[in-house]
Amino acid sequence: MTQKKILVADDEKDIVELIAYNLERDGFAVCKALDGRKAWELVHAEKPDLVILDLMMPAMPGMEVCRRIRGQASTASMPIIMLTAKTDSSDKVLGLEVGADDYVTKPFHVQELIARVRAVLRRSERLPDADLPESFNYRGLHIDFKSYRVKVDDRPVELSAREFKLLQFLIGHPGRVYSREQLLDRIWGDEAFVEPRTVDVHISRLRGAIEPDLSEPRYIITVRGIGYKFTGPDS
Repeated sequence: MTQKKILVADDEKDIVELIAYNLERDGFAVCKALDGRKAWELVHAEKPDLVILDLMMPAMPGMEVCRRIRGQASTASMPIIMLTAKTDSSDKVLGLEVGADDYVTKPFHVQELIARVRAVLRRSERLPDADLPESFNYRGLHIDFKSYRVKVDDRPVELSAREFKLLQFLIGHPGRVYSREQLLDRIWGDEAFVEPRTVDVHISRLRGAIEPDLSEPRYIITVRGIGYKFTGPDS
């Protein structure tokens, strides 16, 4: 198995070294950054499989690094775990809204963090080509499952790996309503630390990317008090 590379970015050197030591002991390769600008440089130079990113860093805040990662096609699907001392729920939601896959607050147990790293990596792995249809077309939404390219009315759309999996799952079950808990179970699986609110954040981001009119969603419909469904051709 190819060794996975993790970028650890935090302005507290002791924390970086602690995380790096434990990741390396668990078989990961590690690259390190003590500020946001260096982290952004290493994203391109090292092409890590996952980024552990502190929210507050000098030179460039972690939130901006996250936005930039999600804003470029070459890095848009790179898994990100936000690491921060802030515990306010609004900070957590903001981190998820800009594209983080998970969120860990300080102080933390390093083995819990590594468990989350493994879980996020596991869930971000793409399905084998044999398990994917060639493409999907419905009301202006076009998806090439082989190249992971999405277009809406011929406009290219960038989705994170998790958003793509969520869309793929809903498309595979058109018309069926899924609760937050069911979507957590099917998309996030055994990630025990993920909250139901995470589903709402990812649905919101997904809609923002593919829905031409958010006031009247064309594809993903909210069923009040229950959950979400995709209004596909077979629904």
